[in-house]
Amino acid sequence: MSRLRAAFMGSPAFAVPSLHAVHRRCDLRLVVCQPDRPAGRGRKLTPPAVKQAALELGLAADRIDQPKKMRDGRLAARLRELELDVIVVVAFGRILPPDVLAAARHGCINVHASRLPRWRGAAPIQRAVLAGDRETAVAIMRMDEGLDTGPVYRMIDTPIGPLETSGQLFERLAELGAEALDEFLAAFPDVPSPIAQPAEGITHAAMLRKDEGRVDWERSAAALVDHVRGMDPWPVAFCVRDGDPLKLFDARPSTHPRGEHGPGTVVAVDDDGVHVAALDGVVCIAVVQPAGKRRMPAAAWAAGRRIQPGVPLG
Repeated sequence: MSRLRAAFMGSPAFAVPSLHAVHRRCDLRLVVCQPDRPAGRGRKLTPPAVKQAALELGLAADRIDQPKKMRDGRLAARLRELELDVIVVVAFGRILPPDVLAAARHGCINVHASRLPRWRGAAPIQRAVLAGDRETAVAIMRMDEGLDTGPVYRMIDTPIGPLETSGQLFERLAELGAEALDEFLAAFPDVPSPIAQPAEGITHAAMLRKDEGRVDWERSAAALVDHVRGMDPWPVAFCVRDGDPLKLFDARPSTHPRGEHGPGTVVAVDDDGVHVAALDGVVCIAVVQPAGKRRMPAAAWAAGRRIQPGVPLG
């Protein structure tokens, strides 16, 4: 059987393992990703991870397209000229217009990191962690004009660890999605028809804002743990101490009694970290990052700042 003629559309590091799967399984004719953008403190123009990976795979620069516009018809025309069987889309980051969705014989196939229809949208991994979900999935679906509304070919479930951060889950789901995509492409198009998503259980995963990182100590201990791990690695959970942001990492439930301490007040400091009162219990923060400094053990930070029980953390 001849190899599928394919294009790949994706941008961030999450999409790179899937790019490798398409490169292995298909005649990869074009890679499409976001334009290079300024990044880092020096604001140096930096290519997206998918572009870097495509070049490392040996794709010529003229087989990598970085459109600034999606609805002027140029990209769709180029895709049609390639006589594609399928377009694989993974975390591309922009809505595809109808002419792009229809540019390949079998349409566009998407790898989405949630148990659809839960968490449709831009940040399904972070929203699942922030919500305290104990399970998620990667879904392989056929795209339509809606936002992650297309019918699903297959869904691979996976638990979310109780202390797993968004960053750790990103890495795990990127590999799980690529493995599922590899198996799917090996059989495609001779696969069962996709199944429409349920009409119940729909939630939307809006892109995170930087200000969402601020901790509200008036929440339950479980919700605070989920918040800290869900905001890691971006935008990072933080509180404000002495007028400066203090970033918080590696939160977990604490066995220290809350006593009469109000939410946000330090209950104890020990080798495990700084134990802070929540609405209904205590949370241990193991790692912090003061403004302008590197991450450090919370216990060492507390010792340097003479943080004692009864002191408000921020």
